[in-house]
Amino acid sequence: MRRIHVGNALSAFGLGFTVPYLYVYVAQVRGLGAMTAGLVLAVFAVAALIVLPFAGRAIVRRGPLPVLLAALVTAALGALSLGLAGGAASVLASAAALGAGQAVMQPALATMIVDCSTSETRSRAFATQFFLQNLGLGVGGLIGGHLVDTTRVSSFTLLFAIEAAVFLLLVVLMSTVRMPHAPRIEEAPARAGRSARDSWRQLARNRAMVQLCVLGFVLFFACYGQFESGLSAYGVEAAGISTSALGTALAANTLMIVVAQFAVLRFVERRRRSRVIAAVGLIWALAWTVAAYAGLGHGSRAMATAAFVSTYALFGLGEALLSPTVAPLVADLAPDGMAGQYNSAFALVKQLALAVGPAVGGPLAASLPGPYVATFLLFSLGITVLALRLGRGLTAVQDHPWGARSRVVARGAAATEPVSA
Repeated sequence: MRRIHVGNALSAFGLGFTVPYLYVYVAQVRGLGAMTAGLVLAVFAVAALIVLPFAGRAIVRRGPLPVLLAALVTAALGALSLGLAGGAASVLASAAALGAGQAVMQPALATMIVDCSTSETRSRAFATQFFLQNLGLGVGGLIGGHLVDTTRVSSFTLLFAIEAAVFLLLVVLMSTVRMPHAPRIEEAPARAGRSARDSWRQLARNRAMVQLCVLGFVLFFACYGQFESGLSAYGVEAAGISTSALGTALAANTLMIVVAQFAVLRFVERRRRSRVIAAVGLIWALAWTVAAYAGLGHGSRAMATAAFVSTYALFGLGEALLSPTVAPLVADLAPDGMAGQYNSAFALVKQLALAVGPAVGGPLAASLPGPYVATFLLFSLGITVLALRLGRGLTAVQDHPWGARSRVVARGAAATEPVSA
């Protein structure tokens, strides 16, 4: 598990190391223009959407570790070739390889966490994963920003070469992992299906998983899909926030996650997962209300900036509550041997939301800031409604594993007590 967590941190470090600078690199440093830079970002997302359905099946059949190693090698080749590419075609092909590799890493690592944990320890394991991912992204972005120089192509070549080296280092590290035995599709019960079509049909028949996927789409669309597009555009256009204040807001989001992640863990473990997710919807509704004050209120510039920074901090609090809740729930909904399929399906939903969110939020925030905030305030309240509906379809163990374990222990203890005469 320690090696897996190091793998999560290093993969996130690689992502934060280069992705924030892709647009500048393609459009300005390579001189390929804004259109090609936009296509690179689109290819990055589309490649992930294409490979994720196949990744789930591969994880189920072959296990998460071989799939992870293949993804790391693919990402390393994509990163290295991107740093050397000079033409539009080679840049697009390299971005596709990098995007596909990085997309497959996450469900593979998540499935490894599932295989190395129990329902009682899973929340803490995924909380640690989320903490290290944010730390890796932040450190990677910080170091990468100090290495790049838009006047020197060689600085970006070095950047992508270091990213490739990190992925190859991770190949060596993860090759030393000895995974505990977990059932694969051939060993799973007959109801798990024998073909890709059967496994997807089985997933679609799992009503709780379908509801969770719908809820997940709304979660990622209303929060993560707005961070670097809609919400930032709203802050600059409507609230008059400076770029430095925007950076402060992003830092406040990361700081809240780092500070709150393990502080809220005990709170989360002792409550129903569906109600925790419902509470996140209310917290994010409050965040959008504070954002409305920042952009549509009549306070001073300082008050607007403070409100905008608080919005990002409130989003971070919600994220800290979600990380030990949603990912373990996906794993607990999966039949034996199907965790990889379910993790990949949820990652696919996340990727779709992250693709649609900026496309909708950015233009709406720039042109209609009032309706923009009202729309996503309603989406946040919708999260609460969907979470409560999901809770009605979950078993006690799925919704509250810690409480179910406590009841079993209590019953076992009572059974072993001597009976008085």
